[in-house]
Amino acid sequence: MSNKLLIKYSGVDVYQQEVQVLRNVNLEVHTGEFIYLLGKVGSGKSSLLKTFYAELPVDAGTAGVLGYDLNAIKDSEIPLLRRKIGIVFQDFQLLSDRSIQKNLEFVLYATGWKDKNAVAEQTENVLKQVGMSNKGYKMPHQLSGGEQQRVVIARALLNSPEIILADEPTGNLDPETGEQLVDLLYNIRNSGTTVIMATHNLQWLKQFPGRILRFDNEEIHEIDDVEKIEVVKMQLIADNDQVIEQTVIVEEDENIRG
Repeated sequence: MSNKLLIKYSGVDVYQQEVQVLRNVNLEVHTGEFIYLLGKVGSGKSSLLKTFYAELPVDAGTAGVLGYDLNAIKDSEIPLLRRKIGIVFQDFQLLSDRSIQKNLEFVLYATGWKDKNAVAEQTENVLKQVGMSNKGYKMPHQLSGGEQQRVVIARALLNSPEIILADEPTGNLDPETGEQLVDLLYNIRNSGTTVIMATHNLQWLKQFPGRILRFDNEEIHEIDDVEKIEVVKMQLIADNDQVIEQTVIVEEDENIRG
């Protein structure tokens, strides 16, 4: 596996609605890395992810993602950048008026695919990759939360991205389903795709080792020892209404999510 440089930030500041959320970000990300983003709500995790696909601008410093200079990227180049990045949302964002198959086909046609047979083949490939090859005919509401999240990962894989961004992908899932999804993302990483995931669940950090970036006081620090992270046990309600206990990272403002 090559060690290609995918992301390089030097002295980057990030603002959200004119409020500075991150300052002096220095970061390098290479092919095949699995990176955790940790930090309290509002600490800048999602804002950093949004800068990677040019949803938020870079206001200071220099920033490059997948060969694009974010300081000078043109509006016409942004869709090309985003085709190289897969995004996994916690709230799924599937179109409720069409089947899983049609959801995926819609994305491919919207990103420039034209050949009907190629679209069908690629849709089948990604559904098979996430263990959902027999569910394409179903509507989103007919699937469990874990199954919907698998479809979201399949959607992220459609254009064979070099990077997958996952923002709290297991937040509302029961532990077994969450573990299966993180294992799926980890195996995708083994094929060379870089995965950057925001989470509060310490179990994943121990079970699926990777780089750990901690967001605090508008800064990002890399942590080299999981045992240094302060944690607490808490009860959560999963998507199947099951009450579960998880070991999660302590947040300074006590606003903790799973």
